[in-house]
Amino acid sequence: MKTTSDYLLLFRGTSWHKGLSPAEIQRVMTQWRAWYDGLEAAGTVKGGLPLLNEGKVVSGIEGRLVADGPFAESKEAIGGYFLITAADLEEAVAVAKQCPGLTYGASVEVRPVAEECAAMQAAREAEAELEGASV
Repeated sequence: MKTTSDYLLLFRGTSWHKGLSPAEIQRVMTQWRAWYDGLEAAGTVKGGLPLLNEGKVVSGIEGRLVADGPFAESKEAIGGYFLITAADLEEAVAVAKQCPGLTYGASVEVRPVAEECAAMQAAREAEAELEGASV
């Protein structure tokens, strides 16, 4: 699977701030903002936003199943994301390691962004095989 030079950092753990004083929360949020601003100034971050602890999960044929979600009580709930540019996965991981929330129990999932989905790539490869077989 061919990837771009973009990586998605998914911030997991929406309750990392529980048990911190308001002053501690403010200090950590100031660190988050400074981290984001530094990445932005360096041209590393393309964007990022927090996510609300509400929404729906759509699944099934023709989206017939709609359930409440995400499940905010889960320690694994995604609280937000950054879209960054990095030379490779190792560099993206190095950026993720700077996350101020790690100290408080948050985790960062680092995912390369693909140029196309796996299903489209499989369809393209199958089409090429069929064309090759008919020549």
